[in-house]
Amino acid sequence: MESQDPGFYRSARSRDAREFSSPRRPSRARMPSTSGYMVAAAAAAVALFFVLWWMLQGEENPWVPAGLAASVVMLVAVSAREVVMRRAWTRYILDDDKHGKRGHAVSGRSSKLRNTQTGNLQSAALRALQKQSAEADAGDAPETHRELYELCGDYLEGAEEALRSPELPAESRLALRAGQERVRTLQRHHLLTWARGAARSLTREAQQRVRLYEKVETANRALECIDSALKVYPDEEELNRSAGAVREFITSSRVAHWVELAERAAFKGHYRRAIDCYRDALFYLTRDSLDRDREATAERINREIELLKTRLSNHRAVVTATETAGPRAKRRRS
Repeated sequence: MESQDPGFYRSARSRDAREFSSPRRPSRARMPSTSGYMVAAAAAAVALFFVLWWMLQGEENPWVPAGLAASVVMLVAVSAREVVMRRAWTRYILDDDKHGKRGHAVSGRSSKLRNTQTGNLQSAALRALQKQSAEADAGDAPETHRELYELCGDYLEGAEEALRSPELPAESRLALRAGQERVRTLQRHHLLTWARGAARSLTREAQQRVRLYEKVETANRALECIDSALKVYPDEEELNRSAGAVREFITSSRVAHWVELAERAAFKGHYRRAIDCYRDALFYLTRDSLDRDREATAERINREIELLKTRLSNHRAVVTATETAGPRAKRRRS
């Protein structure tokens, strides 16, 4: 009897192993490796060191700048590791929630365990989102808010799929719905914050541009950010005001460009060209709805056009009189 016990237990363990290692068991997401990340960073730093050392062979002590550059790469990698791994961990939780909640057991006891795991994963994902949301609000990086908006969408998708399960307990169902409401609020907040911050940054960049087409191109990128958020929340007044401000900047940049060209042409005596430039400025100014400021600017441009027309007429009269007086003086001399 004692000799049969080990074989009996081995066969039981093998049955259990086959039961839980069934091919139908869903594959789980793998957590990114921190050591792999640091090894890659170290390899990049070493490669940069040798490349710079080889390029600076003609300089004195070429290993000094090469070592400094490699040290900077490692410092940046170490400082970014926390942020990278935190985001990877959040995505790991969300992905594990999507695939893990299908379960891999067939009994009633394993079904209860699966539902408990789903609730725990959703709770962990919600806590991770709330923590990253607080960190993003403390920082000043618009792209971080965009990434959190996408993570909130992943959470809501996973929670909605979990709610379709008829075996989900009522307590877990209520907790999931409450979590969905909180995440929807976070999702709206981060999308609006991203659109506002990205538009503000691009508008500042456009103001520093010198050429008109660069100003307009950069400002249009800011408008694209705002419009993408307006597609999700079309009734957001703040976004509509921001879009109006960016369009006003584009219009004012175009008007200022053509007015400057008109003033230069008038200074050089090219009155016809100056009138055409003023009319181009007037076109961009009156293409949209006119407010008081635009009406005042349009009136000033119209006065300049009338003044230039008068100067052009006087100039033509002088030229005609000069051309007529020339032949008369020749006849008198003859």
